[in-house]
Parts: sequence; structure tokens; C-alpha cells
Amino acid sequence: MAVYHLKTPLAEQDVRQLKIGDTVYLSGRVFTGRSRIHRYIFDEGNSLPFSVESANAMIHVGPIVTRRGGKWNLVSFMPTSSLRFEKWGAASVEAWKLRMIVGKTTMGKKTMEMMRSFGCVHVSPQSVSPNLWLNSIEILGVELFEELGSIEASWQLKLDELGPFIVDIDAMGNNLFETMDESIGKARDAALEKMGLPEDFSPTRLY
Repeated sequence: MAVYHLKTPLAEQDVRQLKIGDTVYLSGRVFTGRSRIHRYIFDEGNSLPFSVESANAMIHVGPIVTRRGGKWNLVSFMPTSSLRFEKWGAASVEAWKLRMIVGKTTMGKKTMEMMRSFGCVHVSPQSVSPNLWLNSIEILGVELFEELGSIEASWQLKLDELGPFIVDIDAMGNNLFETMDESIGKARDAALEKMGLPEDFSPTRLY
């Protein structure tokens, strides 16, 4: 698998070259988006109060941020599950012209179809500690803080080689998790056959 070091704003060719399983490190401007900002824009009819032209990558994250001495201080940062935003996934890619979404797990068919059409990928973190990244993230500002609160507000960030991320949905419509599920299913069937167990075998329940 290939390793890429990318910087926003991402061009279509930047993401079209990525394949599931590739590793990505990301630099440049990005913004955060959780449930509330999607609802605020797409369900409640408000306008996005900032330009995404130079920041066409969104992170599904609610960072923990404190304010000391007039300065924002990032305390903890780890992307959350992207599947919970599937309702707005396709709309966000199209409306905000996203080339990359960063989050955990995967996304659904509608979002994947829009990603393939527009040229966008989904990447997931390969690390498990949210505090390993703090020195790679600079807070540039925050939007909709009063309206949405600290966790759900859209934080404007500048990244410096943030990663590693693994590409789990590429711009060709391939999904790493679906591929893994298929591979695991075949391995399970082969194991059951080798042990002489029926296909509907399930472990004994202890409670």
C-alpha cells in the first residue's frame, strides 16, 4: 500500500489516486463538523458562515478545547464515528465540495455514491490515542460557537502532517470494511468446514 502526504486544498487528482488501504498524512486548513452543524445547515436552512474553498477536508470530531489567557488550548482530539452522519453525508460532500472526510468507521451507500461522482475519500485514524496528535494541530478559530456550543461548533484548524490515516472509502466506490467483511466471511466458512461445523454455528451463550 502507498503512503501519501497531502495538503489542503485538495485537488481532485489528489484523491482519485488514493486506494483503500493506502496511508495518508494531512496538512493544511480543515474544519470540524458533527451532528449539530449538519442539522443547522441542511435541516434548519441556515448558511455556512465560512468559506471552505481553502479547507475542503472535514473532520467528524468534537475536540475538547479550553480557553486560557485569551487563547484556545486543545486538550483532546479524536475523530468520532462517521456512520452516524450518513443522513447528511452526500449533501455535505456536494454542498461543501469536500475532497476528504476524516472519521472513524465508514459511511453508507448514498455518501459513497456522491464520493465516487465528485471525487472524495473517507479516511480513518490508525492510532488510538487522541493526545498523540495535539502538536500537529493549530486552532485558527471557531465558527458557530454561541449557536452550537464548544463540542458541536465548527473549529477551524491548521494541520501539520496529521496522521496516519487509512483510506477506507476511495473515490472509485471501494470500501475497505466491506472488503474485510467479505474476506472474514470466507475465512469463517472455511474454518467451519474444516472443523465439520454447520454454517449456522454460534458460540455457546453463558448468560
